[in-house]
Amino acid sequence: MSAFSGIARFCGSSAAFALAGAALAQSPAVPDAVGQAAQRYITRAALVAPIRFLSSDLLEGRGPGTRGDELARLYLQTRLEGMGYHPAFPNGAWQQPFDIVGIKGQFPKSWSFQGRGERVDLSWREDYVAVSGLQQESVGIEDAELVFVGYGIQAPEFHWDDFKGVNLTGKILVMMNNDPDWDPNLFAGRRRLYYGRWDYKYESAARQGAAGAIIIHTTPSAGYPWQVVQSSWGGEQFALPAGSEPPLRIKAWATEDAVRRLLQSSGHDLDKLRTAARSREFRPVALGIRTSLSFTNRLSHVQTANVGGVLSGSDPKLAPQVVVLSAHHDHFGIGEPDASGDRVYHGAVDNASGCAQVLAIAQAFAGLPERPRRSVLALFVAGEERGLLGSKYYAEHPSFAAGRIAADINIDGGNIFGRTRDATSIALGKSSLDEIAARVAASQGRVVKGDQFPDRGYYYRSDQFSFARIGVPALFFDDGTDFIGRPPDWGRQQIEQWELKKYHQPSDRLEDNWNFDGMIEDAQLAMMSAWLVAQADAMPTWKPGDEFEAARKRALAAAGGS
Repeated sequence: MSAFSGIARFCGSSAAFALAGAALAQSPAVPDAVGQAAQRYITRAALVAPIRFLSSDLLEGRGPGTRGDELARLYLQTRLEGMGYHPAFPNGAWQQPFDIVGIKGQFPKSWSFQGRGERVDLSWREDYVAVSGLQQESVGIEDAELVFVGYGIQAPEFHWDDFKGVNLTGKILVMMNNDPDWDPNLFAGRRRLYYGRWDYKYESAARQGAAGAIIIHTTPSAGYPWQVVQSSWGGEQFALPAGSEPPLRIKAWATEDAVRRLLQSSGHDLDKLRTAARSREFRPVALGIRTSLSFTNRLSHVQTANVGGVLSGSDPKLAPQVVVLSAHHDHFGIGEPDASGDRVYHGAVDNASGCAQVLAIAQAFAGLPERPRRSVLALFVAGEERGLLGSKYYAEHPSFAAGRIAADINIDGGNIFGRTRDATSIALGKSSLDEIAARVAASQGRVVKGDQFPDRGYYYRSDQFSFARIGVPALFFDDGTDFIGRPPDWGRQQIEQWELKKYHQPSDRLEDNWNFDGMIEDAQLAMMSAWLVAQADAMPTWKPGDEFEAARKRALAAAGGS
């Protein structure tokens, strides 16, 4: 079983973790000079200017391989160059180019299914959205049977197998989103694991030899409304060139109401099937529904790139190791218009704000009177919105060996609502970095809380996941919810309203009513945490038994145990 497919039961050493945690805890307190640099360089002006440029109409949404993408990369490169960083990649290169394949599927306006008694048609965008799993110009599925497979999960460590050895070759699998969440001792309760992510679902279906998969969308199980599926999946999709992984012909989403109608056509009740799937004894259910589908793809082969600059460390022994500051620079480009007619997906919060924070943090490091002991890599990755493509490519072709990357501090979004009494650490409970985050937050008069929307699986939805897969621990801060001077539920309401109305929509723009105070404080938290990691004698460690601990051990061994 791969190290990233769930909560694996690896045999960790509690003693080793305790020693590493103690070493990190004994690392120097943040000196005045570092705190002063954080305040001097991480300001409203330092954040708003990059956000304004990166989210402007001029950059056309920063879609991969577009002119806006090139402009964004050149801007980030020259900013790092002006700070005194040096190129991160071989032969003096600031950028790490890689090829991607664009796939624009031409799907029928109506997808027909034949049940036992009647035909059901699902409408494109209203009922279903799909993408091709094959990088070829035409794809066909002929008279395929639909099979309900519950959660579509195989998790040996939880004694859970939704497939039970049933031959599903050539079938279309109908799957629930999320993972079993009603028991904290089964999987991780309400905290979504990788098993609950859509990308795991499609990978799982492909391993069964299925022709396709349909994920049932509900807002609670996805963590976002149907309109996000429409905007994220309805346009051109991008992928790294196909490798040897098993193919899935079609990857589809359908609304809950559409699936309910579909199942009723063959005498099945969705609620009863869901109830049956809440058991280890569940077996796949052949639905008596068949479908054929053919569609064409418009393929394009383009290139995008990661951007990186390095500030060399001051300690000859530790300088070959690095602390990564990461943010993704891409967004969705030009797509379907919103109600106002705007077709540019500006990506101001997601993730021009993250790029702005990394730039400000990088400037603060460059402005220190003495450089940190370990090196610092400011890394702006491409293609995050298309499946973490840039960070995946970097993880497969790193400029520093995985065993020499001390930690990744990833920033994906920013707090635009004001200061909070809390700081959210999406990775809380996974590594010895918890102690560092808690210490710095306490110096700000704040407390660290874990993922406050644990059912949404944020840990597996941004670029720190690519680093975790190669064993690198991460800090991934998100908005707090306890806003100063606001009622208790105000923060959660603001975040949920933003996700409903602006997330992955053209309306994610820079606005005059943004309050940068919380974003500034969060960026300062990230900067000072990164400095402590860079100064500590010991590398951070995963907590014993974590799903990524084994990958870390392999990476350290390959790097000579450093």
